[in-house]
Amino acid sequence: MSAISPLRKFVSPEIIFGAGSRHSVGNYAATFGARRVLVVSDPGVQAAGWVGDVLASLDRQGIAHVLYTAVSPNPRVEEVMAGAELYRASACDVIVAVGGGSPMDCAKGIGIVAAHGRCILEFEGVDTIRVPSPPLILIPTTAGTSADVSQFVIISNQTERMKFSIVSKAVVPDVSLIDPETTVSMDPFLSACTGIDALVHAIEAFVSTGSGPLTDPHALEAMRLINGNLVQMIANPQDIALREKIMLGSMQAGLAFSNAILGAVHAMSHSLGGYLDLPHGLCNAALVEHVVAFNFDAAPERFRIVAETFGIDCRGLPSAQVRSRLVEHLVAFKRAVGFEETLKLHGVGSSDIPFLSQHAMQDPCILTNPRQSTQRDVEVVYGEAL
Repeated sequence: MSAISPLRKFVSPEIIFGAGSRHSVGNYAATFGARRVLVVSDPGVQAAGWVGDVLASLDRQGIAHVLYTAVSPNPRVEEVMAGAELYRASACDVIVAVGGGSPMDCAKGIGIVAAHGRCILEFEGVDTIRVPSPPLILIPTTAGTSADVSQFVIISNQTERMKFSIVSKAVVPDVSLIDPETTVSMDPFLSACTGIDALVHAIEAFVSTGSGPLTDPHALEAMRLINGNLVQMIANPQDIALREKIMLGSMQAGLAFSNAILGAVHAMSHSLGGYLDLPHGLCNAALVEHVVAFNFDAAPERFRIVAETFGIDCRGLPSAQVRSRLVEHLVAFKRAVGFEETLKLHGVGSSDIPFLSQHAMQDPCILTNPRQSTQRDVEVVYGEAL
């Protein structure tokens, strides 16, 4: 008799996908009875014109708004707290974020603080949120972080030089307006960073100990879409059809990892990004093949499916060969989108590894990694990525 699989839940926002969907933000804010909206973004997204589209849509519905753009590329505790104070002082009742993972994570943090009236640092960890956040509408302008569909918030604590995670279904937004047109303002480096991030989301979600029949189809489709289209999208930045495929892949990867959670690449990447204030996708790119090689033997059948999804012919190959072909493919894919770098290039030395490893071991993503890891294991993998 086969074992009954464990219970699984699946959370997702209401998703509106397609070119031009950003223009309907006013309608969705109106359905929440919004009187004054806090719009969270950053200077780059504002310069690209996407904030203007959002404000115009709110104006058409006669909804007042307050703009907050003081968000760093890795959003910080102080920025969340200042945004929450602006939300409160302006008597806002709905939050809209337009931007990449940073404004979206900052907006989620602002909602938590606005609801509880306490410091964002107090909510680190899993299921710590007790009061529902204000209605949240997210509009991603990068194809990769999937903050717009996930139950994760990643905030940077600059005083400790570390990032911390908040994981709760309470931070899944109410509405996600996924508009591929907004990604035309990404430069090739950002396209590569966020694309690699999405690919790693899909791989880690598929081999995670929390994976299952609800998440697997999303993870596999994300791998197929991103592996098959990212290089071409970076080469043809104006092609909206390619952007739509990558945006769809990113969304599918987000639905997978939000529910299956992630693994050691992300645990190590969060630690690294907090320590050096580096782009998250770049951290993932530096680590991914080393973690895959480390994890392979813990889930060989799953990794074989990953390899096949990438178009690698695995027929009749022993696991060791599948592993080396998969690692080679990941390295080649990284190079094709412009990533050559090692951690050493970004100033990481072997003396930093104990600190990084200690923090990676405290990250919730390490709990669902397919191979049980000790701090020593994590130190070895960081060492290989130097």
